[in-house]
Amino acid sequence: MVKIIEIEARLFLRDRLNSLFAVLFPSLLLLVLGAIPALRTPDANFGGQRFIDSYVSALVVFTLVFIGLQRLPAVVATYREKGVLRRLATTPMHPARLLAGQLVVNFVAVILSVLLLMLVGYVVFGVDLPHHPLGLACAVVLGGAGTFALGLVIAALAPSARAAGGWATVVFMLLMFFGGVYLPRFMLPSVIQAIGSYTPPGVEALQQAWLGTAPDWRHLAIMGLVSLVAGTVAAKTFRWE
Repeated sequence: MVKIIEIEARLFLRDRLNSLFAVLFPSLLLLVLGAIPALRTPDANFGGQRFIDSYVSALVVFTLVFIGLQRLPAVVATYREKGVLRRLATTPMHPARLLAGQLVVNFVAVILSVLLLMLVGYVVFGVDLPHHPLGLACAVVLGGAGTFALGLVIAALAPSARAAGGWATVVFMLLMFFGGVYLPRFMLPSVIQAIGSYTPPGVEALQQAWLGTAPDWRHLAIMGLVSLVAGTVAAKTFRWE
């Protein structure tokens, strides 16, 4: 299993455009936004906080959604389309190990991206470190699990790698919208904000843990439920060839 993870990590790094984008883009975007003086000024719309303080949770949403929906489904569907999974099924190494390796490598990329975001925000702009680290860890793990599970459902049902990419892009754009990446959440209708709170990867839980207190257990529970349901669907519908 360790060897599989090592190989998948090398392949991840070889895909420099997507791998670097996934890990670095949130921090780079924070640097760009933080260069605008108005976004470094406390604002009543953000509860007296600065825009950049409030937006860090949306940047975590971007990381989870990009890796879970833009990269994972396309890679897994490509493996199936090229016969990699079928060939592995004829060896002592079950192809499920390959999927497990994919999940490990991609989740490590999420962790690196979030840690880099913390470092850049704190050192450059004085953004608070997470007020509830354990709550943030739970929110990232459960929100990431839900998002990755949705990505695996797409990989399982899509007839080709190209279709998987197209389907995943639609879901990617929706989750980015509900997660407040395109527009600050206070500008969205209350019903959209509520949907985003319970839609993977759970922006409300991420924001509560980063800038407030422990995240609402209901948000975490929904993320866990989505992970369980979507993971079950993916497992029952996944085709190795």
